[in-house]
Amino acid sequence: MNNKLVKNALGRLVPTEVNGKKAVPFKGVGKYKPDYRKYAPPVATMADFPSGDKRVKDLKTALLKAGIKDGMTISTHHHFRDGDLVAVQIFRIAAELGIKDLVWFPSASFPCQAEMIDFMENGTIHHIEGSLNGPLGRYCSEGKMKGMGVLRSHGGRFQAVQDGEVVIDIAVIAAPTADPFGNANGVEGPSACGLLGFALADSQYAHKVIVVTDNLVDFPCIPWQIQGNYVDYVVEMDKIGEPEKIVSGTTKITKSPDRLLIAEMTAQLCLEAGLIRDGFSFQAGAGGTSLAITYYFEQMMREKSIKARFARGGSNQYLVKMLEEGLVDYILDGQTFDLEGVRSMRDNPRHRDTSPFTSYNYHGKGNFAQFVDIVILGATEVDLDFNANVNTHSDGYLLHGIGGWQNCLFSKTVILPIPLFRDRIPVIRDAVTTITGPGELIDVIVTERGIAINPKRKDLLKALKNTKLPLKTIQELKDEAEKICGIPEKPKLGEEIVAVIKWVDGTIIDAVRRVIV
Repeated sequence: MNNKLVKNALGRLVPTEVNGKKAVPFKGVGKYKPDYRKYAPPVATMADFPSGDKRVKDLKTALLKAGIKDGMTISTHHHFRDGDLVAVQIFRIAAELGIKDLVWFPSASFPCQAEMIDFMENGTIHHIEGSLNGPLGRYCSEGKMKGMGVLRSHGGRFQAVQDGEVVIDIAVIAAPTADPFGNANGVEGPSACGLLGFALADSQYAHKVIVVTDNLVDFPCIPWQIQGNYVDYVVEMDKIGEPEKIVSGTTKITKSPDRLLIAEMTAQLCLEAGLIRDGFSFQAGAGGTSLAITYYFEQMMREKSIKARFARGGSNQYLVKMLEEGLVDYILDGQTFDLEGVRSMRDNPRHRDTSPFTSYNYHGKGNFAQFVDIVILGATEVDLDFNANVNTHSDGYLLHGIGGWQNCLFSKTVILPIPLFRDRIPVIRDAVTTITGPGELIDVIVTERGIAINPKRKDLLKALKNTKLPLKTIQELKDEAEKICGIPEKPKLGEEIVAVIKWVDGTIIDAVRRVIV
């Protein structure tokens, strides 16, 4: 491999080749524009599907018919989150067949897939191009994976498939309901998980597509989120997932006084800055602090008779309640974070499922993120230039994926409500361990001890000039954290690059180095 390193636009040393493929360093926001056409999969023919019934007896048969062989790229989706029962089975079968050096290309990974470490150890999997959470992140961080990990946002993953940066040989789509032709959805059946949007690109661009279901219905499967004319094989299985484990975050409003204070200040800032107004839009996550912010938004909206035009999901019970009580016109949902979200998506026509194509894909003619007035995001670290990290902790370990985080930075106001320190380790640093997103796109940092507004947002500073909220510079927040906790040690990292972080346009925004154990 060519290990030549170059400085990108943020001054980070990144490789020009990743897993044998040429890589482009980050050039700056909006500076890299593709000059090629979209990727196209091989042409299929209806003659190969004379009856339209694509059922085969089991997953092993489907994989063999799809031509599984050494070195292929196999994709899966993560709508079951920590309740997925299909992805690991694929690689058990591959190991049984003696297949080697596969690339696993999940839309996200979860602790339930820790068994993938065994398949990397025995050579079945060469490397993972997808989020590296928990045990998988630790495995990669310690330099044990044969190839480099490649981390992309949800939109970046769609971009990579659409652009041909990643060519999927076999896509396996776990579908709660499907028909023999391959039409499928995620809102019906005993394993209903919501939508299947993260598998949409896989279905349209993969060379072979396998739909696996535990609820086969007669043609046509209505609604269909995956269209059968993209599908090669359909497999029935006893159980494809545990929907109760799709739950993300705490799904309960935080009870921490500090976190509640952060949430209250965030909501108050949005109100005083004029961001909460009739017809506004917002997106918040499912963690305890984000849910508290949603709650405060709800109270303010009731008090002032304000209705939001739409909320972006991840949906959860709190967002569903706002929709059903008329505080929000629509939920535009990228994934469901609890079973109330699944129910609402199935039953309420104003709760719409979306995909990364409409919501997040940067290589398109715009996307939904541009219309969101307020987005609430988290971070593990922020630096004095407002650059933020969501992938590694201050010890350098890869423990989080990107999700839609990078894509949401293109919303109109990006707010990071974060504690000033965690486990007595300051969150604000001179320079973050890993850059996931550039500071020019991050507008506000809210901590329990003060609020820092990016100086470029002169409009926010002007709107809040008479506020009683504790506005401070980001340097003042950093100094305060270090006064309490001391100056943190730098992580012990080697020179070896174990993973790269892709920006939304497919360029490399940063590289992750091996943790010295």
